[in-house]
Amino acid sequence: MHPSLTSVELGRRLREVIPGAALEVLALPDAPNIRLALLQPSYPQHLLDSEAITKIMNTPMYWAFCWASGQVLARLIMDNPHYVKGRRVLDFGAGSGVAGIAAALAGAREVVVCDNDPLALLACQRNAQINGVTLKLSPAFESYEGAIDIILASDVLYDRENLGWLEVFLRRAPSVLVADSRIRDFRAKNYQLISTSSSYTLPDLDESQEFRQVKVYLGRVA
Repeated sequence: MHPSLTSVELGRRLREVIPGAALEVLALPDAPNIRLALLQPSYPQHLLDSEAITKIMNTPMYWAFCWASGQVLARLIMDNPHYVKGRRVLDFGAGSGVAGIAAALAGAREVVVCDNDPLALLACQRNAQINGVTLKLSPAFESYEGAIDIILASDVLYDRENLGWLEVFLRRAPSVLVADSRIRDFRAKNYQLISTSSSYTLPDLDESQEFRQVKVYLGRVA
């Protein structure tokens, strides 16, 4: 799809859920080399009635935000390109595609963004165009059959039931980078903490301080 048509479609679908909302291309505070089309920071929250809020909760537009964990993981990759340079990368639960875009900018051989939300994949495509990189799109992790050298995952552990994915990742790839701000007692086998830093979601959701503390874990096949 042409970039302008992609942008129009994303904006239209966003307004179906959040009346009066718009997308704006923003540079990331923690990784200013990356720009994403995100929910305009001045979106009119005062226009949201109870029906609109219910609709937002039932149709979350994760791709219209760059979550704190995504910012931190993108910055870590840009500062430490050896994790992805020359490698085949898969960005799991990609959302806006921020981690995959960082990997592409850092010299990855190939980047696949995986998300089960078609709009998220459209957002990844648009954000790749903005940043001048190429991403492959995959709607399902289980059905992607290509080789993977490293998996990236940010803000996917919001539900403890998702912890099972950590073992699945290491059965699929020899290395994994996971960024998370939700799990306090992270004790996954074959994963080690490699960094802790503070960030926030863009646009800022005024989250509590505890959710602004992002930890990044490196998983490796034993």
